[in-house]
Amino acid sequence: MANEVRKQANAADNRGATVAVDSLINYEAVKYFNNEPFEVSRYDKALKAYENASIKVTTSLAFLNSGQNMIFSSALAAMMYFGADGVATGSLTVGDLVMINQLVFQLSVPLNFLGSVYRELRQSLLDMETLFNLQKVNVTIKELPNAKPLQLRQGGEIRFENVTFGYHPDRTVLKNVSFTIPAGEKFAIVGPSGCGKSTILRLLFRFYDVQGGRILIDGQDIRDVTLDSLRKSIGVVPQDTPLFNNTIEHNIRYGRIDATPEEVRKAAQRAHIHELIERLPAGYNTPVGERGMMISGGEKQRLAISRLILKDPPLLFFDEATSALDTYTEQALLQNINSILKDQARTSVFVAHRLRTIYDSDRILVLKDGHVAETGNHTELLEKGGVYSDLWKAQETSLAQDPEHEREIEIEELEVEKRLEQPDRVKDSSSQPQPPQDPPIPH
Repeated sequence: MANEVRKQANAADNRGATVAVDSLINYEAVKYFNNEPFEVSRYDKALKAYENASIKVTTSLAFLNSGQNMIFSSALAAMMYFGADGVATGSLTVGDLVMINQLVFQLSVPLNFLGSVYRELRQSLLDMETLFNLQKVNVTIKELPNAKPLQLRQGGEIRFENVTFGYHPDRTVLKNVSFTIPAGEKFAIVGPSGCGKSTILRLLFRFYDVQGGRILIDGQDIRDVTLDSLRKSIGVVPQDTPLFNNTIEHNIRYGRIDATPEEVRKAAQRAHIHELIERLPAGYNTPVGERGMMISGGEKQRLAISRLILKDPPLLFFDEATSALDTYTEQALLQNINSILKDQARTSVFVAHRLRTIYDSDRILVLKDGHVAETGNHTELLEKGGVYSDLWKAQETSLAQDPEHEREIEIEELEVEKRLEQPDRVKDSSSQPQPPQDPPIPH
């Protein structure tokens, strides 16, 4: 009974903490919809449930204490009665009665303490039940006993062979997907929302294992190599940038913990965020807040790219890495990313919805409903008139209706012409972001 009541109290306490943390983390949504009273009522309801459960726990402990004291008092009274009876009949002396009384009272303290310790131990074990249950959880991503470090002998060719995967048994995300990313190529993955683009990156990083088929990097099944070597070889800029409640410098240096301050600043320069950081009162020591709430979405993405540049891995993955940037900064940043790729011919994978950010890729994979719909470069896919062509036309039509964006395109084309007239001009990566210098986009 006491154990069940304690479990209920723990569950109520967890629910209350969950409500509090959830409302604080999503405070912007609470403010946007003016739902402070609703969140207060949720938290109040959770606290009342915890209060009721705690009262039950306290009541059960009081009954236990009362029972323990009753048993001890009854035993003491019985012993004193038999001792007094012995003195009355002459079988015991008064000294014997005093000795019995003294021994009983000397034993009472440790016996009472033993009961309290037992109760506290039982309660502590119940409180640790979640930890014990966590230890029983079966780890699905495991290294093989004979796993070897990943060797990039061919420069990082990635091959998916008949890969099938789903987060839930009743919903398959990728269905018998096969494709190859040649080493050193800039590869893009596009398609409608929910078609499995980000899932491909998670599978490559082995956050999950495939349910069918296999994934090879330079001919090595990623399930046969050590997780440490696999993840050291891959750098990811995720869609939702994870930041620590620490300084800007700490968050950039997280890409390579032993990096020097100069290397951190150089990475920030290449990600076009150094000058913005320098304008802050505390510079690189500026705290970003919990989950980076004190900086904008675009600044978060540039910090994530800085972190990736600092890590300097041979395989690069960008999952909507510039979706929160304005066109001007986005194009300048993409130029720097392209220069990084060309320096060492790295294998890179871009997941994007905005097709203008990946049109210059060596190869583009189009996913639809978990299947490979088509592959090719930008021009080839437009000529096919398939899914990619439809997506491109839809985006171009939408952008054509935006006069401001149309003006940006005109400026880009003028800058491209200037660039073609001055082929020897060298761009300084530490200067202000320049307009894009890529060739004109085929329409």
